[in-house]
Amino acid sequence: MLNDILVYMTHPHVGAWNFAPRHLVRLQAALPRAKISVCYNSREFLDRLPEAGAAIVWHFKKAWLESAPDLRLIATPAAGTEWIEPEPSERLRISFGGFHGSMIAESVAGAAFYFCKAFKLSADMQGQRKWARIKISEKLFSLYRKQATILGFGKIGREIGRVLKPFGCRIVGVKRTPCPQPPYFGEGDRVAAVESLPEILKTTDHLIFVLPGGPETSGMFTREHFRMLPPHCIVYNVGRGNVYREADLVEALQDGAIAAAYLDVFETEPLPEGSPLWGMDNVLIQPHLSAASPQYLDLFIEELIGKWESLNKSAE
Repeated sequence: MLNDILVYMTHPHVGAWNFAPRHLVRLQAALPRAKISVCYNSREFLDRLPEAGAAIVWHFKKAWLESAPDLRLIATPAAGTEWIEPEPSERLRISFGGFHGSMIAESVAGAAFYFCKAFKLSADMQGQRKWARIKISEKLFSLYRKQATILGFGKIGREIGRVLKPFGCRIVGVKRTPCPQPPYFGEGDRVAAVESLPEILKTTDHLIFVLPGGPETSGMFTREHFRMLPPHCIVYNVGRGNVYREADLVEALQDGAIAAAYLDVFETEPLPEGSPLWGMDNVLIQPHLSAASPQYLDLFIEELIGKWESLNKSAE
């Protein structure tokens, strides 16, 4: 039984990613028999770890397992696996967050409208007090009847597709392993294999990367792939920054191989000040915040409570 729960969830930069008293109240109400201890620094966490049956954390080092003989579960809100070093085993269950889709989909949709509706140009003209109807109108276009190719069609990718679909997009999800079509799919929508990517890219108007990090995805999208895209294509990356070489992306943006990019993740984070991406008018940069929201940990706690019984049984 996972009755001794140790929580260590602090974040130095984003307030919404810190475990707050309301989260403890909600978790304790749902798990009345559990003893829940909240730690606010690594020393306190490591001192209490030997007694823990479950740890709720942002990160966990493999070496810490040596002092955690009773640990049966590590739960993290993160979708990516890189911050949890131990591998799951018969003894240890690891639970990653699966609630990010709606927040990331909002970010992608917002970025799409930022470019489609020329909001930056409108803001610039507003600052100059110019009624620039001709100049702005020449930059406007629509999502309607455009192809959104989602490279990485897992839970988050499918949610992005669901959010974009009502605006009239044709959705093409690209996935390494087959999966059923989502219920919102209509005529022209499809799930395709990675092997058909060269053909798909030729008709892509919006290319959305939702791929995880790791060796399997590192450098999988090449300079040649960028050249297959139509010059009006907009690229979005809300997955991980290892999927392409940033130099290839910069080149594609500079010479007009693609029109624009919304970038939330990068090869090196923080993005170095010397990166040419900072100075590009056709690039919208966010510092790895596409899933950030005041509701972030509330959604995580609700999800964790929902699957706690099955996690507990599997850890027995």
